[in-house]
Amino acid sequence: MTPALLLTDALLLPMADPRPGEPDWFRGWLAVGHDGRICGIGPGEAPTALLAPGVQVRALGGAIVAPGFISAHSHLFTSGLRGIAPESTLYPWVGAMMDVFAHTDAEDMYWSTLHGALDFIANGITSAYNFTQSRVTWRYDPATARNVLAAVHPPENLTRQFDGAADAGLRTIASIRLDDEAGPQAEVLATFADMVAAARTHTPPELFLGASVMGAVQWAAGPSTAEAEARAMRTHGITNQAHFVETAQGLDVQRAKFDWYVRAGALGPDLLFGHFIHPTDQMVDAVAAAGGRMVWQPTSNGRLASGVADVVRYARAGIGIGMGLDDQACTDISDPFGNMRLGLYSQRALHHDAAVMSARQVLRLHTLGSAEVLGVADRVGSLEVGKFADFLVVDHTAPDTGPVWDVYATYVMACGLRNLKNVYIGGRLAAREGTCTAPRAADAPGQLRERIGRAAAAAGTPLPDLAAAPATPSEEPAALV
Repeated sequence: MTPALLLTDALLLPMADPRPGEPDWFRGWLAVGHDGRICGIGPGEAPTALLAPGVQVRALGGAIVAPGFISAHSHLFTSGLRGIAPESTLYPWVGAMMDVFAHTDAEDMYWSTLHGALDFIANGITSAYNFTQSRVTWRYDPATARNVLAAVHPPENLTRQFDGAADAGLRTIASIRLDDEAGPQAEVLATFADMVAAARTHTPPELFLGASVMGAVQWAAGPSTAEAEARAMRTHGITNQAHFVETAQGLDVQRAKFDWYVRAGALGPDLLFGHFIHPTDQMVDAVAAAGGRMVWQPTSNGRLASGVADVVRYARAGIGIGMGLDDQACTDISDPFGNMRLGLYSQRALHHDAAVMSARQVLRLHTLGSAEVLGVADRVGSLEVGKFADFLVVDHTAPDTGPVWDVYATYVMACGLRNLKNVYIGGRLAAREGTCTAPRAADAPGQLRERIGRAAAAAGTPLPDLAAAPATPSEEPAALV
């Protein structure tokens, strides 16, 4: 088979689990077929048979080639809200966002999602589990542990989010909320089925990794939400990822709702727990025994003062772990390198043990490990023949990181977005030096600013006029104590 693209002289980190005696990194070559999938990979010089006329050959001079990052927990529509509620914990922060999104329309949601997906790609994220913004805007009252209905939007508010991610060229799992508290269950389940079908039809087949339930039991008033989610999972043969025990606020109420999932029969490999920062020992044991999984967001957990998820403990119990970048509104920079480092260092600090997690282990969590917990490891997550050719070119010499003592340590601990040169999705260049190649990429920043600015003004929280001087001098910052 004659490839379309051949990389040579690359320092390859395939992230596939090597067989005994095989290297888990090597200097070598990678070939991409015309179908956008990897058709060959190996150490040393590329076979001469691959050097045929018409093959695009890129000699990388020892630059690192690794799989594109997978964000196993993401909210792409929040890309216009970085820096919102910067000193808030989870519930006030969510409230500030929902005040804005109550005033958005379908096109606002399209451009917000497109901008978020392009931001992911520019930063080396090639696949994402994407929690879409529901057609129903809720305001959660932590004092009463109840949702308050704020607005109901037309179906296009959701389907245009599918379009935004697709137009960016990002591979996605579309996560959709049931909103069972907004209407009769039969009607809610029928609407959900329509949106699952729409996610597929609005997304090119090569970019569609599946649909999923956005688990909402953490905010639900009663166990019927868990029952409806379990029914939707069975009906459509799909997964469910639930935000759960995410914050220390109202923790007793959150923990009590875990039994709703147990009684609904939802516990198992298809139910993922996002965040899962404050579980009880009994919850950890139950999830592990059922073959359950969780997704770790170290950056957003720190930004929102939610806590540190003890993923080492969970992994030792037998729970599968993936990693996510969460919202742009609570990671602010969708930086997978920073996410790995913050996660790695926080686990070492938590356990007082620098060997408790290695650089390779945390990289695996953000690539193949995330693909495994999402059930898409047959297509993405590692550089293996037959998988999509989603990979990064990272030059550890520009800017220079010095001698390489350990390849994984250099990649995870010393490299970052400044070293990320090219992002490929399906063997096609998707971003170069932080600039995406998608047709509407140049229009996204202006559209986002105009649309979010209008929604913020309608919500009564207008954005500051950066061209004007402050009306009054700012107060001196309080001393840290």
